[in-house]
Amino acid sequence: MPARKYKIVVNVTFQGDEWDYDERVTLGGHRFRLIRVGTSGDAEAAEEGLEHWSGKADAIAVSGVREARAAGHDAGQVEDLQRIKESTTLVPVRDDSLVTDIFQEWAIRRVEAEMPGYFTNARVVVVGGTTRDRTIAVLREFTDNIVFDDAGHDIVLPGRVKTNPVTAAAAGIGEFAWRQVPGFVKDQVAGPVGLVSDKVAHFAAEDADVIIGSFSELMRFGLPDLAGKAVITSTVSDERLAALSELGADLVVDVTPQPFDFVVVPAMYEAMVAATLPAGQELTTDDLAQFIQDAELESRLLWPHGYRRKSRFSFVIHPLSTEYFKNVEPLGRITNIPGMSQVVEKAVAYIPPFVYSHVTGIVSDTGDEAEGWLITVGGTPKEMLAHPPEFTYSRLLEAADLSRRLGAQIMGLGAFTKVVGDAGVTVAKQAPLPVTTGNSYSASGALWAAHEAVRRLGIAEPDENGILHGKTMVVGASGAIGSVCARLLALAADEVWLVSPETAKLLQIKKEIERDDPRAIVHVATDPAAALPDMDMIVTATSAAGQKVLDIMSVKPGCVITDVARPLDMSAEDVAKRPDVLVIESGEVELPGDVRMKNIGLPDHVVYACLAETIVLALDGRYENFTVGRSISWPKVKEIYQLGLKHGMKLATISGVNGPYTDEDFERIRTAALAARAEREPTGAGAESKEST
Repeated sequence: MPARKYKIVVNVTFQGDEWDYDERVTLGGHRFRLIRVGTSGDAEAAEEGLEHWSGKADAIAVSGVREARAAGHDAGQVEDLQRIKESTTLVPVRDDSLVTDIFQEWAIRRVEAEMPGYFTNARVVVVGGTTRDRTIAVLREFTDNIVFDDAGHDIVLPGRVKTNPVTAAAAGIGEFAWRQVPGFVKDQVAGPVGLVSDKVAHFAAEDADVIIGSFSELMRFGLPDLAGKAVITSTVSDERLAALSELGADLVVDVTPQPFDFVVVPAMYEAMVAATLPAGQELTTDDLAQFIQDAELESRLLWPHGYRRKSRFSFVIHPLSTEYFKNVEPLGRITNIPGMSQVVEKAVAYIPPFVYSHVTGIVSDTGDEAEGWLITVGGTPKEMLAHPPEFTYSRLLEAADLSRRLGAQIMGLGAFTKVVGDAGVTVAKQAPLPVTTGNSYSASGALWAAHEAVRRLGIAEPDENGILHGKTMVVGASGAIGSVCARLLALAADEVWLVSPETAKLLQIKKEIERDDPRAIVHVATDPAAALPDMDMIVTATSAAGQKVLDIMSVKPGCVITDVARPLDMSAEDVAKRPDVLVIESGEVELPGDVRMKNIGLPDHVVYACLAETIVLALDGRYENFTVGRSISWPKVKEIYQLGLKHGMKLATISGVNGPYTDEDFERIRTAALAARAEREPTGAGAESKEST
């Protein structure tokens, strides 16, 4: 009898018959006739189908028990599948026991390879029982934030619960107690525990980044709004994709390859490979691997609304002074009690980190999105300096652990937290996620703002190439931000004065700048006083924690001072003394999108440049220790500036100690500066006599 032209492979499934087909295809160098027989959960019909085809097919795939039950077909039980498989030995009968592990793991690794860091600390909800233990193990390589709706798994609570110290403690007790319960007892209480698991899973699904399960299980579970979420599932038809798209899913991962214009399940691939093997030869994973390669099969990454990724960040903030406490009740009332301000300041330094604000609505010009959390640690700069660096490190590592549980993929350090000790190096080494200080963008933003302020003031205007023909100074030039500002100014000014008490560092920085052939003449000083009256632009970048760093009364009228220090080097009282000088608070950045965030003392949508660096890195999928330590890489300053432009970051309204400057403010300062300069310049005959000499 001649061999069949096509290998006949039949899928007897407990699911419905709406996808039934009888098709002839070629795959991996083999020709197949593929047939699907749906039984809608009827175990007897499935057994009859198997008996009917056992003498005609080359292999049979049996599938769909869990999916059928999730879809409401109650007759099928998991045990039926194994019994039916064993009911014939005439032909190979396969389920998906081998290939599903391969497909699920491969899909996850493919996503991670194409979008590195995608699953890092991701908040994952696992629905139903079709997701394999091996797949969970692979996900745990990237995240511990996994919640199950199935009582058969350990209950792992979402980050939102664990950010509350009371619920976190209660949850920890509950998890520990449940793990001690013997298995047979768990079976008896599966109903109540299942209810708890389901409630926890639905709570977690609202904030989840990834939801995984078969389509039927997902529908049974009841999906929330999927905007910003990825769904990992299997056998995605056009109708299923449309349903997930309507719910707003960003990414749908179909772990099962679909090379045809009809949908096949994983068990079908096992049966197809089994049909090609010599009679009696047992199917192995090597056989499957070879077939997958020959057929060029792979999972599908489907973007219903176009490619975009949503990233997650956290950023650490802290009170800059006791004035902060006056706006936070009940601390405000306590602080106002005479003598209690210092008590509150010391006590708050020991409070565990907590979430101050959830930041949403950031949308890059590329279409990518980001969400994040502002996390508060309680120490003021005074308290941080009063303790050894390890005190602040421990608070920052607690904040990093909280960030991990929330799902953040990168954490930024704000204000004084990036100054203490070794400027983020120790924290970056020990934290469970990448860390950046934001100093690269702070340096870039400082000069960005200063350049724009000089242009708008219109006294010492840059030429068409952006060159400032005047004298500039960097106070705190030996620091991380200050040294980079000095390098930038050396390329865009006639003279640069580097000021810091650390003379040796300044001399080395001067040598490095001159080695790069700057256009500016570079000077070094330990005190700004002598050169201060001649400066057209000054950048203050010290870590003086409120100490006076320069005498504003000696500054030239029309000078632009950019204060990038936190706390600020220039007090409101000092600024008020000189209405003819423009003092700006570094270069704030306007974020793209409809940003929603609690007040941080800046206009809506506007953030400090160090926070903007964290957001830019998140939007670009750059989850790395970008800027740490006291040395800033000049290439990174340029890179983060370009990345910021790519994602739609803009220089925000230029702000001073009293808020944003208006056009009227610039005109007022300009008029006052020109008048003050006129008073200082000699006039009339005296001037002519001086000029002639």
